[in-house]
Amino acid sequence: MTDLAAFTALLAPEGQTLLAALRDYDPAQELAVASRLRRDHPAELVSAALGQARLRQRAVAKFGAEDAYRMYFTPNGVEQSTRATVGTYRANRLKALGVGSVADLCSGVGGDALALARAGISVLAVDRDPLTAEVARANAAALGLDGLIEVRCADVTEIDTSPYDAVFVDPARRGGRGRIFDPEAYSPPLSWAMDAARKAPRAALKIAPGIPHETVPDEAEAEWISDGGDVKEAVLWFGTEPGARRATLLPSGASLTGRGLPDPAVRPVGRYLYEPDGAVIRAHLVAEVAEELGGGLIDATIAYVTADTLTPTPYASAYEITDELPFNLKKLKALLREREVGNLTVKKRGSAVEPEEIRRKVRPKGPNAATVLLTRVAGAPTMLIGRPARP
Repeated sequence: MTDLAAFTALLAPEGQTLLAALRDYDPAQELAVASRLRRDHPAELVSAALGQARLRQRAVAKFGAEDAYRMYFTPNGVEQSTRATVGTYRANRLKALGVGSVADLCSGVGGDALALARAGISVLAVDRDPLTAEVARANAAALGLDGLIEVRCADVTEIDTSPYDAVFVDPARRGGRGRIFDPEAYSPPLSWAMDAARKAPRAALKIAPGIPHETVPDEAEAEWISDGGDVKEAVLWFGTEPGARRATLLPSGASLTGRGLPDPAVRPVGRYLYEPDGAVIRAHLVAEVAEELGGGLIDATIAYVTADTLTPTPYASAYEITDELPFNLKKLKALLREREVGNLTVKKRGSAVEPEEIRRKVRPKGPNAATVLLTRVAGAPTMLIGRPARP
């Protein structure tokens, strides 16, 4: 049975019965579960259902249980899908720009198409792989959005996007050997995606957050998006604010736009240390945060901001610093033992030492908590000890 035939069988009543029975199954018991189910169902169908059940469990982290257990996935689809919170944010932004229809090129299993449709936007979802396109079609139907989503199995380079208000492109950034770092090795290449974007009234291109700033075209806005503190992606927007650089933090939706500020001055460590969100760092907006906080950098090459006063900000986590020591494990171990620190958080920036190595060597023990930040201060390896700041 081909992969496409196996998936089609899952959509039939017998396949649906199997998937319902496997919703809460324990993967550790898979052998016993498979043996039991094969008494009443074809072995190939049982294997397909178990595979889909595993993918749904993995997809919960991105789509939430309510959607994930109604949707269908491929292994690459789970790996490459946009987290639902990020897809929703992008879709709502397009809706706010007046977009009513989108050509979603390289749509995969349809995660972004679903978010766009839920925002009230009609979508043409295109993918060249027949199985992936069929999965996207099934997802639109499963979530009751097939009235707004047309799925087409085709080569995206052959699609006429002129009838649509906007184009969204999410090129494949993984190949047979893993993650692809050269944008021209994406499928399709980033240069093709940019050409497609320039032809549309508005466009959004999803790219890796590590894209060099110098490769961003002048007519594009570049936005880096984090969710729960983790940087998820960068987006090149066309038809919005040419040249803008933005960091957006989810779930709060706080958004910081660059003002072209020079690098902050380096100054001694003050009472508070601020760790900017990863999206802020990727967007090169640490200077904007430092200005907001009235602070400076602890080192010209380290994205830690220090200040003497505590200023609430959504763009950075604040720590109250109690000690500043040259890097020395024996001194750190003695200090933590003296203060009875057992709950130890180790963070690093600009240090080659791994946090787990520190924890293993100092063996924290006691009822108290502390945070150690391994970094450089004015070029010197340094340990900053403190705790999360409270207003």
